[in-house]
Amino acid sequence: MPDTQTTASDLVTAAVERLTAAAESGVPCAPVRDLIGTDDVSVAYAVQQQLTRGRLAAGARVVGHKIGLTSPAVQQQLGVDQPDFGVLFDDMDVTTGSEGGAGVVPSGRLIQPKVEAEIAFVLGADLDDPDLDDPDRGPAIVRAAVDHEVAAIEVVDSRVEGWDIRITDTVADNASSGLFVLGGQRRKLAEVEPADTPMRLYRNDELVSEGTGAACLGDPLTALLWLARTARNHGDPLRSGQVVLSGALGPMVPALPGDVVRAEISGLGTVAVTFANEE
Repeated sequence: MPDTQTTASDLVTAAVERLTAAAESGVPCAPVRDLIGTDDVSVAYAVQQQLTRGRLAAGARVVGHKIGLTSPAVQQQLGVDQPDFGVLFDDMDVTTGSEGGAGVVPSGRLIQPKVEAEIAFVLGADLDDPDLDDPDRGPAIVRAAVDHEVAAIEVVDSRVEGWDIRITDTVADNASSGLFVLGGQRRKLAEVEPADTPMRLYRNDELVSEGTGAACLGDPLTALLWLARTARNHGDPLRSGQVVLSGALGPMVPALPGDVVRAEISGLGTVAVTFANEE
């Protein structure tokens, strides 16, 4: 990439415009790594942050964050070797009913959706403590900040044609975020240990993915600690009340209109999402 600040800014803007056009039109675009390179994750986050500012200016509200690429299986699927994170907005939550546990994806809302089963944490305290970097204190600070955990389905999506992504493509594209559904059974960490939790994911009653909490960086709480440190270092620390999707517990699977996807996470119950038929 050229090294002048003006040129770098122009390339970030070009990437934002490309991804925005894809999101608005529903027509996937070429990867943005031809603009911002394949290795400089900080530039990719600059694209993501500019897209976030645009969403906020249009009236969206941040409700949390997602951690991506925590499962070795998913990393292998996408050809990347490190986690990333994105922002969750209020209109991404398609949980229906007061009890939760189910959701509906409207026809045409996404471009090329795939589904992951995850554990979601809802925070009861801010995570901006400098001691998060302390290897002895950091894990305890994160654990104490979790109000409760629930089963979740994340419906990921990519504005990049054919999911032809590398790390800078997915980071720029808000970590390939789409929608999410939260389960209805709230549990304290003392009740269900995330690392030991088996998961099974069914599409139209066929088992299509399975794994455990250990597939998520060894422990979903380890993923949460990574996010807490990283988000704080990016000037956007995690806040009380926010939802954190901690990462896939098994391989992601594609979904088509008419599909019903159900995740069963031991100790956290069941969560399901229905993909509406095309009109």
